[in-house]
Amino acid sequence: MTVILLVRHGHVEGIKPERFRGRADLALTEKGRRQAELLARRIASHWAPSAVLTSPLQRCVATGAAIAGACGIPSAPLTELIDLDYGAWQSLTYDDACAKNPDLFAAWFATPDLVQFPNGESLPDVAARTAKVLRFALSREAADTLVLVGHDSVNRVLLTQILGMPLAAYWRLAQNPCCINEIKITGRSFQLRRMNDTAHLDIGVDWPARH
Repeated sequence: MTVILLVRHGHVEGIKPERFRGRADLALTEKGRRQAELLARRIASHWAPSAVLTSPLQRCVATGAAIAGACGIPSAPLTELIDLDYGAWQSLTYDDACAKNPDLFAAWFATPDLVQFPNGESLPDVAARTAKVLRFALSREAADTLVLVGHDSVNRVLLTQILGMPLAAYWRLAQNPCCINEIKITGRSFQLRRMNDTAHLDIGVDWPARH
């Protein structure tokens, strides 16, 4: 049995008010670094992962490094986990994007599976590359726990694949900063055991060290 812990990176600038962050290589804020520390403590206290794989963008690399440090395991970047490429819309605020092309902006929230960003990717593009990550997980023979550190968009797409949902369901799946999604793999089957779990970020919760 393999377990995947699919997590999102910590807080960065551009989450609120919203921007199309995408491939912008943003650093974690102080809040994000604290979230990553709490996430790392939670994972170290509840699971025994063997490795961390992250998007190559620094917000995910830093989050993964915190987890790897707490668990005493290696962390490495994986290109397929990189964020959605918003192309010409990268770094635009939602207000600016809506003013620039109101029809495309509305389509992104109504039919996200059909949108191709100008000079960028579509959700089917993301699904094609993230499917390689799931094939890799399915190919692991030994019982193992693997941490994947991705982005809001990437994680939503991975979850639609795991749940057998259409990409049109993209907006139905929330992914908060430093959340945990736990996926159990038995044979060729996926089972989602927890989703968007952020209990470790609650003030006053102190996760004990794992023994």
